[in-house]
Order: sequence, then C-alpha cells, then structure tokens
Amino acid sequence: MSEGFTLWFTGLSGAGKSTLANLVAGELRRRGHRVEVLDGDEVRTNLSKGLGFSKEDRDTNIRRIGYVCKLLARNGVIAISAAISPYREVRDEIRRQHERFFEVYVKCPLDTLVERDVKGLYRKALKGEIANFTGVSDPYEEPFSPELVIESNRETPQQSLERLLQSLEQAGLIFAQGAGR
Repeated sequence: MSEGFTLWFTGLSGAGKSTLANLVAGELRRRGHRVEVLDGDEVRTNLSKGLGFSKEDRDTNIRRIGYVCKLLARNGVIAISAAISPYREVRDEIRRQHERFFEVYVKCPLDTLVERDVKGLYRKALKGEIANFTGVSDPYEEPFSPELVIESNRETPQQSLERLLQSLEQAGLIFAQGAGR
C-alpha cells in the first residue's frame, strides 16, 4: 500500500483550487493511488452544516477538514483538501498535525477572480452587498512558504497539473509515471 499524505490547496474563491484538486485526483487514481477530495463547499454542506463565516466558524471548518485529512492519510489515502482556508495560523496548525503535508497556494489576482466569477459574488462583495467575503471584506493570509505556488492566471490547468505532479515526485510523495513502487 502506498503511503498517504495530505495535499492542501489554499487560495481565494475562484482561483482554481477545486479544478486542480480534481485534475490531480484523477491522475493519481489513474496511477493506482487511493485518493479522496474534500472540497470546501461540499464539506460545508455535509460536515460543517450550521457553521457561519465568522473567524471562529471558519477555523472550526478548516480544523474539521484537517482532521479528516489526517485520518485518511494515516490509512494510506492521499487526502486532498480544496478549501479557501484563509487564516495562516490554522493552516500551520493543520500542517503540524500531519506527518506528510504538501501545501499548494493557488494564487490569482482579484481582477481575474472578478472576471471569472459567474455568480457575481465578488462584484456584490465589492459593492458591500456581501459581508465577510474572503479577499474583499474579510482577510486572506497568504502562506509564507508553501511547497508550491500556482499562479492560475498565468498558466492553464493542465500546465499547473504537470508542475504539481513534478513537485510531488520531487518531494518523494509519489513515484514518477512508469517508475516502480
């Protein structure tokens, strides 16, 4: 059985965390790994129902995701988290709880996020119509030293996926395609 680890995507809403998480999950499954994706929106619906968007509730949500990732990883699963996880202190706390942890900061400028936003949430937040919107009226604290930074406005999802796979291989978390296990 392969060793599990946690692959933690962080970044603003619309930056491409879920897209990249699902792409890498598909490739890792194709390579024979056991993989689970914990998407922030799905977790809020199923595991963190009732939580709001205060700092305390956001921290609780991220701690729950981190705990589930830890359980999966210690049982040989690659646990992928794709949640905004806006606060550095809680992300660092989660990192300390994991033996094998790889953080990916999916970075994207606000103007690109506004352009990508089909629901118009950023525009509403910028007008003050949505309170506590991360990156607009609520803080997002960039990681100080993630294992990888993806600038999703500068490369295609496929290019990001290739860089991510290479980084995971270099970190010894996965084998190169075609390499023995």
